[in-house]
Amino acid sequence: MAVKMSKKAASIDMTAMCDVAFLLLTFFILTATAKIPEALPVDTPASTVQTKLPETDLATITIGKGKVFFDLKGREIRKKTLELMGQKYNVAFSQDDKDKFALMEGFGVPIQNLKQIIDMKASERTKANQPGVPKDSLDNQLADWVQNARLANIEINDKELQIAIKGDQKEEYPAIRKVMDILQDQKINSFSLVTGLRAKDK
Repeated sequence: MAVKMSKKAASIDMTAMCDVAFLLLTFFILTATAKIPEALPVDTPASTVQTKLPETDLATITIGKGKVFFDLKGREIRKKTLELMGQKYNVAFSQDDKDKFALMEGFGVPIQNLKQIIDMKASERTKANQPGVPKDSLDNQLADWVQNARLANIEINDKELQIAIKGDQKEEYPAIRKVMDILQDQKINSFSLVTGLRAKDK
């Protein structure tokens, strides 16, 4: 007489797997960095060049919608540049202003209005209507930002500042040419053009 064995449902303990999953999730959340919205978003032209911009000793001039924004890498460089610009234009910046400016992204206002942008929260800055850094012959603050940033970079890092131009692909050529002329007036003939990566042509 055959004896029938009772069948029991197989069970798998998932506790260990859940622990590992939550540990990985926690790790990725804590190590991820949120993308900060750009002060002046632009649609860069496409290119197959994959050369990366340096992480230090770099100033980026963004051109779009008829405006020019200026950004600078390095907290100490930013502080020193702001100090030099304040001296040139007789605008007083406190140590707190310098500390906040060191953490900011690019900006696009005359230096006389920069303190208002510094006092804003990061979310407010991206929504603020910034008219752009003046670059006209009668008020060429962009040239002074570039010059003083170069002086600050040499003083602190003992290196020549590199310049990158990030232009919107729909921006008219004269606006970009004007920025190039400002750089060439300071004998800056080598600079990077920021582009978006596209697939190589077959």
